[in-house]
Amino acid sequence: MASTAAGKQRIPKVAKVKNKAPAEVQITAEQLLREAKERELELLPPPPKQKITDEEELNDYKLKKRKGFEDNIRKNRTVISNWIKYAQWEDSLKEIQRARSIYERALDVEHRNITLWLKYAEMEMKNRQVNHARNIWDRAITILPRVSQFWYKYTYMEEMLGNVAGCRQVFERWMEWEPEEQAWHSYINFELRYKEVEKARSIYEQFVIVHPEVKNWIKYARFEEKHGYIAHARKVFERAVEFFGEEQVDENLYVAFAKFEEKQKEFERVRVIYKYALDRIPKQQAQELFKNYTIFEKKFGDRRGIEDVIVSKRRFQYEEEVKANPHNYDAWFDYLRLVESDADPDTVRDVYERAIANTPPIQEKRHWRRYIYLWINYALYEELEVKDPERTRQVYQACLELIPHKKFTFAKLWLLYAQFEIRQKNLQFARRALGNGVGKCPKNKLFKGYIELELQLREFDRCRKLYEKYLEYSPENCTTWIKFAELETILGDVERARAIFELAIGQPRLDMPEVLWKSYIDFEIEQEEYQNARELYKRLLQRTQHVKVWISYAQFELSVESLERLDKCRQVYEEGNKGLRNCEEKEDRLMLLESWRDFEAEFGTDSTRERVSKLLPEKVKKRRKVTAEDGTDAGWEEYYDYIFPEDSANQPNLKLLAVAKMWKKQQEQQEEKQQEKDQQDEEQQEEHVVKEASAQTEESHEAPADLDSKEVAFDDRDNNDESSSSSSSSSTSSSDSSSSSDSDSDNEASSKQDKDKQNKKDKETKEK
Repeated sequence: MASTAAGKQRIPKVAKVKNKAPAEVQITAEQLLREAKERELELLPPPPKQKITDEEELNDYKLKKRKGFEDNIRKNRTVISNWIKYAQWEDSLKEIQRARSIYERALDVEHRNITLWLKYAEMEMKNRQVNHARNIWDRAITILPRVSQFWYKYTYMEEMLGNVAGCRQVFERWMEWEPEEQAWHSYINFELRYKEVEKARSIYEQFVIVHPEVKNWIKYARFEEKHGYIAHARKVFERAVEFFGEEQVDENLYVAFAKFEEKQKEFERVRVIYKYALDRIPKQQAQELFKNYTIFEKKFGDRRGIEDVIVSKRRFQYEEEVKANPHNYDAWFDYLRLVESDADPDTVRDVYERAIANTPPIQEKRHWRRYIYLWINYALYEELEVKDPERTRQVYQACLELIPHKKFTFAKLWLLYAQFEIRQKNLQFARRALGNGVGKCPKNKLFKGYIELELQLREFDRCRKLYEKYLEYSPENCTTWIKFAELETILGDVERARAIFELAIGQPRLDMPEVLWKSYIDFEIEQEEYQNARELYKRLLQRTQHVKVWISYAQFELSVESLERLDKCRQVYEEGNKGLRNCEEKEDRLMLLESWRDFEAEFGTDSTRERVSKLLPEKVKKRRKVTAEDGTDAGWEEYYDYIFPEDSANQPNLKLLAVAKMWKKQQEQQEEKQQEKDQQDEEQQEEHVVKEASAQTEESHEAPADLDSKEVAFDDRDNNDESSSSSSSSSTSSSDSSSSSDSDSDNEASSKQDKDKQNKKDKETKEK
């Protein structure tokens, strides 16, 4: 066991970390990297410079470098940078053939590498190997014709060499591939550098065909304008407009065309171009066009031209609105108002027809209210502006046929149609239209309009028939009964009017019965049938006990000229007071009594006034519980109630109130008496204090005489006996006690006087 234990290798103990708290200074990875960079630990020292002194060392150096390059190429042939470095190293040693060989070997590996071709050609051009460079460029553009960089380098080389024909030939070969726009511009600029304007024009012709875009046509036209070919420039713009047609219209083309004509002072052409474009381009795509047109008109146009621009702009705006929402009738109204102000009748009619074709999708009156005004405006336009009555009649008839009269109708349309026929002196057509309206869909407004028409025509028999139909349709309409009776009154048929009123008040259901009764009573008063009016008042009071009816009845009796009118009026007030005694609304009874009081104040005597004043109620504040809508208690509220002296049920309450008032008056009287008594006591105390003060002053003046008399009395007392001395001593003691009591009372009076004075001062300060 000992040998085995000795043979084992002892494992060193791992030191335990006692303090595992983080160190105060922490080292981050960024700090480690920063320190490594600052100390340049990873930088290798540059290789030592090698000086070659003889040809053998040079050959060894070349062999070593070539071997290194070849090894790199052998490791990875596809890394073109190794080939380029190898060739550039050979080029630096003026080994052109070796460099060419390396480039050719690289092209065999990757012939589509653009950098390789560029480096190869640049090497040849740098070494002035022009033919070799041309050969390389020809091979490059043949293999990679879509690489514009080869073409640019090739043409630039030829132009730098002065080979204009060769450069043009290269451009021609390039244009056959239809390259991007910049290539065409480079070709055109090349020709312009050598003043070949015709060739540049021919290039532009090919350019706008290969790249048919608006900006290219504009560039072509500006090219012609720049070189003074105004007619050619205008022709280019015209060809561009024809080329794009109306399907692919672009505002930039027309703006450029208009600006070109503006430079040539062709203002009418400019205006025509703008209008032509505005008629064909949608509004949202013509913002710049509108802006330029407005600027042009402000610069060269008159007021009419500027208004045309604004009108056309607004027209496009309205067109877009009605296209977005055909049922937006407000947009149609604005559009029609604009068109009517400046357009021919055919255009206006076309817009009206488009507008009225958008009928509301739902047959509900609220959806048709705005729609019918399109028809009304259409008819008024035809009548007033175009002055075509036949077409106006057709518009009205079409509108009336379109409206679903079984569900709803519009009396305005029937009346407008009838008024139109009357203006055309077709009375029969007007009556027929109104008759159809009344028959299909009777309405109050339609009846009123028809009756008013017949009244203006003085057809009173027709008016009677219409009123009868109207009352059959709506017997509860009090206004109709009143108007019918007024018509009969105007015609002088009083009995017929009275009969109509009797029928009216006999209806079981009326919308405004108070107005009807008032009209009936006023009718009897106008006819001076006062007894009938009284009977009507009595019949009305049998139906209702409303306070206004009693007051009106009393005022009626007062207005009737008779000797007994005051007594009758007073009797009505008394009956009204009795009738309203059981009314729940006490304010109504109070209103009647106030009206009675005013009447007595003007026409009554003192006794009647006193009698009415005794009937007036007492206003009492009370409290009651308030209950919320959900039934919960919402607290208390104060309200005013009226207690009438005549109410027998409330007499105990009135007695209690009277007793309370008497008690209150007695309390006030007692308080007043107590105040008067207190004042009198204060005055007496003041007088007593004054008297005592005067008495003290008199005693002070008489003090010496008293002393002499006391001495004489003392001598006499020596001769007297003991009895007299005892009596005198008792008298002196009594006088001393009386004097001490007087002095105490004097002190109390003076202190009380001081207190009273202080209280008065306090009161005066408070009052101030």
